Amino acid sequence: MDYINIMDIPGIKIGNAQDFDGGTGCTVILCSNGGTGGVDVRGGAPGTRETDLLNPMNLVDKVHGILLAGGSAFGLDAAAGVMEYLEERGIGYDVGVTKVPIVAGAVLFDLAAGDSKCRPDKKMGYEACLNSEAGKFSEGSAGAGTGATVGKILGMDKAMKGGLGVFCIKTDRLYVGAVVAVNCLGDVIDPETGKILAGAYSYKDKMFINTEMAMMESLKKENNPFTGNTTIGAVITNGRLTKAGANKVASMAHNGYARSIRPAHTMHDGDTIFTLATGEVDADVNQIGVLAAKAVEQAVVNGVRKASELYGIKSFLQL
Repeated sequence: MDYINIMDIPGIKIGNAQDFDGGTGCTVILCSNGGTGGVDVRGGAPGTRETDLLNPMNLVDKVHGILLAGGSAFGLDAAAGVMEYLEERGIGYDVGVTKVPIVAGAVLFDLAAGDSKCRPDKKMGYEACLNSEAGKFSEGSAGAGTGATVGKILGMDKAMKGGLGVFCIKTDRLYVGAVVAVNCLGDVIDPETGKILAGAYSYKDKMFINTEMAMMESLKKENNPFTGNTTIGAVITNGRLTKAGANKVASMAHNGYARSIRPAHTMHDGDTIFTLATGEVDADVNQIGVLAAKAVEQAVVNGVRKASELYGIKSFLQL
């Protein structure tokens, strides 16, 4: 088993676009030949697009793009730019009179960073697609992770910087990778040691507060610090999956969130994971699912480890 560059997955392009002044951005994953799509939404406050279409009972089984974006519900506008880019290149589901690109997506809440009036839009979505051609993609405070933050249980003054992380595993001819924008209510944990890497932090006492403990000990507080969350991501594989299998992989991949984010899947997170499978290699759905969970947990860790301080919010690198 090898750890490789996620950009090496055949048939996949990934690109970022961002507005650093506005504190937001988006990340696109493109598959011009179409890939089998799946999704699992676990959080209680999701913002998503085309998730119903990925239900195995429904007709279309190929996805041409996945959008991960900031901007809360406003950020879904960026999908229009992805659709325009794909349509110009004749990519999409053939409906006779034209081809309709299938672009699934999810958004996170980053309006508290930078300028809340700046959100990913059609222009930014299109720009991210152009950047995917040139390989303009980086981790940390970029793309959908530009304005991401973590550990907001006691408010933004004790939060830390989240970010965009990736991780990819190759075993024999099978690739399984993950792209995750980490923007959780909870703390990010190193799965190997159990130690908090980033989260709610007391800068006065120079110590982590421990979000799980804070939540369990303060059930009667009414200050509602729970706005501004959601971790979103996508699992990408060259394995062959049915639509039902792709949904199962997305479900298993959420184990990666549970291992690296505490707590995950709260009512104030919209935690979502997509699956995109290009179908080049025969593989067992369980094997892909186990690898997906590993890729997701490490992508979460990379997202905070590679984040930079922005908007006065400290990052792992500063601590």
